Amino acid sequence: MVWNRIRDALSGPPTLEGPSKLPPYFPVEPSGCEKHAEKLFACLANEATAKARDMEKMGYGKSYYEDVEKERVAKLSQQQKDDTTTAAAATTTVKNDDNKADIDKSKLPSPNDNPLDECRLAIAYYKRCCDRELKKKKNWILTEPYRVQEEYRYKSKSG
Repeated sequence: MVWNRIRDALSGPPTLEGPSKLPPYFPVEPSGCEKHAEKLFACLANEATAKARDMEKMGYGKSYYEDVEKERVAKLSQQQKDDTTTAAAATTTVKNDDNKADIDKSKLPSPNDNPLDECRLAIAYYKRCCDRELKKKKNWILTEPYRVQEEYRYKSKSG
């Protein structure tokens, strides 16, 4: 355990290759990775969820169903055509009834944003720790698939 911390200190912070995504063993919290797992869960609960909600409010949320996804893509392409013709600057001023507020368009979500980018460093630390700790005997059971016995399965009603 001490050698791993020394190695981590010398190697520097981990990096993720490619787009931000959660590892396939994501919800596990092996012993030895509690600190990294808690940071990741907190980040997912706060920053990533807030960004995902903002993207849904703007209409950029992706759907599981194909017909809804086609409508969303068509709407976004139409909206982008309208935005390119009307927007000339990156910063616009929105006038409300009583106050003026400057909105920076670089902080607004775009259709290609990934909400998990907010937690990229936490995902990298979690992945590095879990890749190391899940190989140990005390945590190995967390990756094992388990089989539900036949008598505990739901019975299908036929007839």
